Amino acid sequence: MATGKTPSSNGLSRRRLLRQAVASGAGLGVFSLGGQRFGLIPAAFADDKPPIGTWPAGSQGDTVYIGASTPRTGPYAVQGEDELKGWQLAVEHINNGDPLLKKIAPKVTKGILGKKLSLLVGDSAAKPNDAVQEEQTFINQNKIVLMTGSTSSAVAVALNKFAQREKVLYVTGISGSNDTTGKDCVRYGFRQNFYGETAANAIGPVLLKAFGKNRKSAFMTPDYTYGHTVTKSMNDYLTKNGGWTMVTNQVSPLGTQDFSQYLTNIANSGAEILLNVNWGRDAVLSIQQAKQFGILPKMKLVIPYQIPFIAKEVGPELTEGVYAATDFWWTLEDKYPLAKMFVEAFNKKYGYRPEWGANNSYMSFAIWARMVSEAGTFYPPDVIKTYEKGETFPSTVGDVHFRPEDHQLVRPVIIVRGKSPKQMKNKEDYWEVTEVVPGESVMQKPDAFGCSLGDYT
Repeated sequence: MATGKTPSSNGLSRRRLLRQAVASGAGLGVFSLGGQRFGLIPAAFADDKPPIGTWPAGSQGDTVYIGASTPRTGPYAVQGEDELKGWQLAVEHINNGDPLLKKIAPKVTKGILGKKLSLLVGDSAAKPNDAVQEEQTFINQNKIVLMTGSTSSAVAVALNKFAQREKVLYVTGISGSNDTTGKDCVRYGFRQNFYGETAANAIGPVLLKAFGKNRKSAFMTPDYTYGHTVTKSMNDYLTKNGGWTMVTNQVSPLGTQDFSQYLTNIANSGAEILLNVNWGRDAVLSIQQAKQFGILPKMKLVIPYQIPFIAKEVGPELTEGVYAATDFWWTLEDKYPLAKMFVEAFNKKYGYRPEWGANNSYMSFAIWARMVSEAGTFYPPDVIKTYEKGETFPSTVGDVHFRPEDHQLVRPVIIVRGKSPKQMKNKEDYWEVTEVVPGESVMQKPDAFGCSLGDYT
């Protein structure tokens, strides 16, 4: 009867010797065992794991690839370019074993698991179909081991579904929709930034303290998943806890140039406070035009989900005294050592202090590098399970961890208030950090928004 043992003197199992032979091989070849000749199989198969997604093909060479689909044109282009800079810096730090990166991912030396990391970049123009097509090309041509990019939550939701279908890991870029780790969550998708519900629960108490109860509000909402979920979360909080009334909600298509009709309705609504949920260039234009209509400063402006570069683009005169919830602001360098290291590294490379989009993208790669290096493999289910351990690790906003139930990072939300031109200590000193709200206190239960992650394989 067969025992599974080879006729070796030390009694090692055939499987163990196979693994040893594979580990010492440099590709495909032939080895002899017990008088028999065996063809070497790729090392990726050493643990008898079947191929999945781009694994093992994508991790067999000297270089592994990440595919980024970010808006480089269109209404979110400015924010997309900022995200890209964060990813580029993270790739550089992973490849050279930068001290900041090693604080987050201690097992990373130079590269990941002995392999160089290379970033491929496409322009999604914030269009879901374009993003999916680009990532499909990266999969076909480069066997990418990771996807990233969004800046639009519509893109994030589309790439979530695509990642689950293709069995390739996806870490979002900027995505503020509740749905990304809610009803549209997937096993293969992860998000590290804050989102609508956390923004509402963090900034809501600040607004009630600043403006009081029973106020009349007007909302400006972009017509896709980000806009609708942020507006709902904000209105639900203010209505339930402060007795506020939404007197109008002006919903506009992404890429709107002329907000006249929406602003006319707001001007005639009797609203006291304007909550502008628009993003990117849409936010810039709508705020500038609200000033032209005389709505600002007559109404108080709130930006519940802060837009990178908004203060620079509309001017501090319009953001003075404006409350906003955000992911990161560079003056956090005074509070968190890793934030200081990041701000200094980014400023040295690009010549300006980072906005939160760049910080978000840097951290998403740094965290991924940590998980892969901890797992000791690019095999997607093993990397996913490492995320799902929920272990605490350091970040640029303090210690954080992932929730295994919905793949959302538990992290603080930063509340900022716009400075006047006279208060600014330098040309980038647009915001004062007023509060750092712990993540656990502002997150809904993991299943509250309908998350069902799906399968590993």
